[in-house]
Amino acid sequence: MLREFVTLFPYFYRYRFRYLAGFLCLAVASGGQMIIPQILREAVDIMTVGNFSAGDIAVLFRNLLIVAGCISVARFGWRYFIHGSSRRIEAELRGRLFNHLLVLDAGFFAGQKTGELMARSTNDMYAVRMASGMALVALVDGIFMTLVILVILFREAPALTLYVVLPLPFITILIIMLGTVVGRRFKRVQEAFASLSAQTQESVTGVRVIKSFVKEAYFLKKFGRENDVYLRANIDLVRLWGLFRPGIAFLSGITGVLLLYFGGNAVLAGNLSPGLLVAIFSYLEMLIWPMIGAGFTVNMLQRGAAALRRINDVLGQKPAIASKKGSVQEAPAGDVRVRGFSFRYGPDLPWVLRDLRFDIPAGKTFGILGRTASGKTSLISVLPRIYDPPEGTVFFGGTDGETDILDYDVASLRGAFGVVTQETFLFSDSIRGNIAFGASRELSEGEIQRLADISTISRDALGFPNGLETQIGERGLTLSGGQKQRIAISRALAGDPRVLILDDALSAVDTETEEKILERVLALRQGKTNIIISHRIRALSFCDFIIVLDGGTISQRGTHRELLSQPGFYRDIHALQTSGGPGR
Repeated sequence: MLREFVTLFPYFYRYRFRYLAGFLCLAVASGGQMIIPQILREAVDIMTVGNFSAGDIAVLFRNLLIVAGCISVARFGWRYFIHGSSRRIEAELRGRLFNHLLVLDAGFFAGQKTGELMARSTNDMYAVRMASGMALVALVDGIFMTLVILVILFREAPALTLYVVLPLPFITILIIMLGTVVGRRFKRVQEAFASLSAQTQESVTGVRVIKSFVKEAYFLKKFGRENDVYLRANIDLVRLWGLFRPGIAFLSGITGVLLLYFGGNAVLAGNLSPGLLVAIFSYLEMLIWPMIGAGFTVNMLQRGAAALRRINDVLGQKPAIASKKGSVQEAPAGDVRVRGFSFRYGPDLPWVLRDLRFDIPAGKTFGILGRTASGKTSLISVLPRIYDPPEGTVFFGGTDGETDILDYDVASLRGAFGVVTQETFLFSDSIRGNIAFGASRELSEGEIQRLADISTISRDALGFPNGLETQIGERGLTLSGGQKQRIAISRALAGDPRVLILDDALSAVDTETEEKILERVLALRQGKTNIIISHRIRALSFCDFIIVLDGGTISQRGTHRELLSQPGFYRDIHALQTSGGPGR
């Protein structure tokens, strides 16, 4: 269990002075509580004798108020320092986890559910905060109070104390026995919560599909099953925890019975003063908290360890794509050159692309055509290193020669690209905000409007309630597919990338609008490299050079005119799109 907490050691060290101040305040608060029974003891003994004055009681009352005031200030202090530190640790660890997620490669996310990752960023973080805050308070305070109280009791009434502390070892055994079981059951609770979160996220994201197929009842039943699993896991944990606390309270109560019997006889025999008996009762009541606190500590530490194990699983993932030491920091410029490039997504998976060789001259527009699953998107995913190519296969050329794409700093390399995919992702923001997202600087009103005009989204914005300021909702659900694609094109242009990739980025737009957008985009990007992937020959006719992919290899290459003049897939598709079928 403690191995998982190694992750928190740097944070504990950073906030060591805050924790130290908090523990000092905790010692003052607990020490003040130890004084109160002594004041009560003196008061009871004075009143039992009967020889006292109002001034004597006033002095004791004043002392009690002073001690209570010190306890109140000290309690505020340890809550401020310790709980404040645990919340800072929670915030920093969550930031570290989020930052780590941003640097992990696409392959990692392909095997993860969004809801699962969200659960680790929320519910698990709460368990970590409790373990680094309240668990430490319960642990330190429990040890301190237990030792001090036992010292006081054995000093004041050693024989009586020996009787009343007999149940304490059994409390320790109970805590040890149930503590590990609590940890295992809490882990199941966390896993069930993550699964429930994943199911909820998937259902909300795909709500349009659910409604279109009238599958509400099916997904409600599926959600109900996940919810029942989470409920049963929680009930199992609560049932055990419900046995935990009453068991400790019962064993603690036995100490009170023993004290009443043996202590009462000692008072009647004159061997113990009534005030001391009241003080011992008070100390035993205080001793219950460390016992229960030990249960809290074990429970919270077990929960924290289970949560940290899940968080550490993510933090332990190494990004498959990272910058080399001494990598090229400048953004690439010049030609793209591909030499003997083959690619597959895993060592046991089939080849997606095989032995590709071609050049993309700087400042030219390059086209790619191919059947579905011919490897078009895989090819352009390699250029900005969403996936890594084999070494020595993809280069950027320039006046100083060729540089392997793997030698570039990842951030600098990706900063040179603007990519628009067929499946467009937009943020829950205004249209203006989504367009400006692609820029590395603040854009003026005129620049935003110009980018919106190029993609023609400004025409649609006239019909929106707030124009470009219209909020589009999560993932752009309030927009049509064509509107989302055009906003994405404006967003990509906002960064003025050296290489613009349009991966079937106008598939949801009519051909007339597509031509208009391409003319405007290419006019804006004169002298810059563009890559257009499309199933529409009309769109590819804007390209200076085109390759045709078939089964992961290049089956044809040439200009639009050259490809039309030779038999093959390109001419067949052109015939289908222009005259209704080949040979017509």
